[in-house]
Amino acid sequence: MENLTSVQIRISPERIYFLKFILEGYDNLAVLSTVDRIDGILEIRYPSEQKHEVDQLLQSLMPLLS
Repeated sequence: MENLTSVQIRISPERIYFLKFILEGYDNLAVLSTVDRIDGILEIRYPSEQKHEVDQLLQSLMPLLS
């Protein structure tokens, strides 16, 4: 069984759908869950081995998610 890591982020609520579709395009990279849709708080779970890829993707997308 893989070790999963999770991170919570806050983005603009109207951009949740955008991040969801981007992550779905990266098959098996991460799973997105909405913690609070009003405040735009999300939890992203991913295999620990994918930390670098997820971090890079989130950093590149953050200007589009604010």
